[in-house]
Amino acid sequence: MANGHDAHLHHISQRFNAELKDLRDHVLVMGGMVEKQVAEAIDALVRLDAPLAEEVKANDRHVNRLETTIDEECTRVIAKRQPTAGDLRLVIAVTKMVNDLERIGDESKKIAKSTLQIIESGRLPEGAVEVRMIGEHVSRMLRQSLDAFTRFDINVAYEVIKEDRIVDSEYKTAMRSLVTAMMEDSRNISPILNIMWVLRALERVGDHARNICQHVIYMVHGKDVRHATVEQTEEIISGSR
Repeated sequence: MANGHDAHLHHISQRFNAELKDLRDHVLVMGGMVEKQVAEAIDALVRLDAPLAEEVKANDRHVNRLETTIDEECTRVIAKRQPTAGDLRLVIAVTKMVNDLERIGDESKKIAKSTLQIIESGRLPEGAVEVRMIGEHVSRMLRQSLDAFTRFDINVAYEVIKEDRIVDSEYKTAMRSLVTAMMEDSRNISPILNIMWVLRALERVGDHARNICQHVIYMVHGKDVRHATVEQTEEIISGSR
């Protein structure tokens, strides 16, 4: 199946071509920044690394600044070029994706804040294994969602959407285990609550990766699957192949 890449980046106007390519490239730069934020936030927690956690917090402003820049670029493209059909979908999808990427940056910052509170308590509580496992899972989803965008690949996008269900299940299992640990020893309550906030943030990263993939499907085929079930999404994209 053709992935739609050439169709979205080939125009009579070379300047328009360049503007769309710049948009795509800037999204990927932002994606790389938030990938790094998520990885470093998890690393800071697992290693109880306060300086790294502080760095993750500080870097969030760079992500916010890039979101503003890309939004301004999208507005200029719409105003100057008045794009139609697939080109307009690409620009609209980009505006939505950068919002999800910015939110992932926010979740990384939350993880960093919880890490600093855990470090103050003096020990890494129960739940570190779950953080690493779910963290690796959502990091992989984020990487694949950016790959789907790079290649305009709805098949990769659909696989990520399916993965979000698995992350949700892992998250619920981890939360049940942590509630049990708190009940067994009241001294665990405060540090475990911080771990719970971390797991919640990671689960949200998975949600935003899924959202990015839904935007990819809209961009490539003009189908809005944001409120569709996984099964409905499969039917929709099967009809587009």
